Amino acid sequence: MATAPPSIRRQSPPQGTGAVVLQGQWTAAQLAEPQAWAALQRELPGSQAAQAWDLRAVQRLDHTGAQLLWNSWGRRWPAQLATLPAQRAVLERVARYSVPLPPPEHHGLGYGWLALGRQVLRVFGHLLGMLRLVGQLTLDFGRLLRAPQHGPWRDFSGHLYHIGATALPITALVGFLIGVVLAYLMAQQLRLFGADPYIVNIMGISVIRELGPVLAAILIAGRSGSTITAQIGVMRVTEEIDAMRVLGIPRGFRLVLPRVLAMGVAMPLISVWTTLASLLGGVLASDLTMDVSPAYFITALPDAVQISNLTLATAKSAVFGVLIALVGCHFGLRVKPNTESLGQGTTASVVVSITGVILVDALFAVVFRNVGI
Repeated sequence: MATAPPSIRRQSPPQGTGAVVLQGQWTAAQLAEPQAWAALQRELPGSQAAQAWDLRAVQRLDHTGAQLLWNSWGRRWPAQLATLPAQRAVLERVARYSVPLPPPEHHGLGYGWLALGRQVLRVFGHLLGMLRLVGQLTLDFGRLLRAPQHGPWRDFSGHLYHIGATALPITALVGFLIGVVLAYLMAQQLRLFGADPYIVNIMGISVIRELGPVLAAILIAGRSGSTITAQIGVMRVTEEIDAMRVLGIPRGFRLVLPRVLAMGVAMPLISVWTTLASLLGGVLASDLTMDVSPAYFITALPDAVQISNLTLATAKSAVFGVLIALVGCHFGLRVKPNTESLGQGTTASVVVSITGVILVDALFAVVFRNVGI
């Protein structure tokens, strides 16, 4: 028998409603043909309202063709249906196992309010999870103070190395380049007013107080914060966290506490390191563009910048570190056991960490606006 493409033919008897007669092969191979599919797309919508269907002339019907017909019938049987026994069996099998179509989405005003409500509830869910994580961290920290000899110090030292020591090259490079760029741009403007020596004041305040800690926090959020989320997320995917629960190992004490402590200790040190690299770049650019010698820069810097600025920057960096670690652990623990959720959690962790760092920095700037200025 020759292979015939699927086709639709309408019958119009003298009495009664017309019937739709199907012909050809309604199979996946035939439906994949562009010409046959284009013809069905033109003819099938006009036949959906018909009450009588005749499939007895169909040469072959597989589940793909049956699914197409079942969907075109609105997932219910037509009033009159003439089929062969084998065709009826395929259609009944498709009707039995077809998943119900989702209800149509209405994008009106009510839908917008419902979508807003879902987002608000989602945010509150994350805030509640963070609050629960902070409470558990407080309890774990009290446990560590009561029995420091049983603390996760091996994990702490490992995270301290990976978060702090391995981040020194990239933070120094970025800080140095940012310092060069800032000093060069400032030199262009200060030279217009003959205020070359004031580059020490501007560079010192901007780098030590704001730029150094924020730049280091953003780099660590993208580098180590995502790593924390990915590590804990992979443990969720591989069911290691479930195994810890079965063995009675507290996940907060073994997973969250050492990472938060390591990040809180490493961030102030990385911030100072990044600040020094930025100042070094500023010294070099100032010497090349404004003839401000490194000796003068180093001598004038303590007089231009009060020590309270460094204290504030160090304290702020510690808060940044704890925040980044908490956000990373929070999204890591919320990862579902699939790779798609792992990628989404890692991305959300980086975005929320950087946003949180900027918000906390703005809060520090408002609260301590009279300190060191």
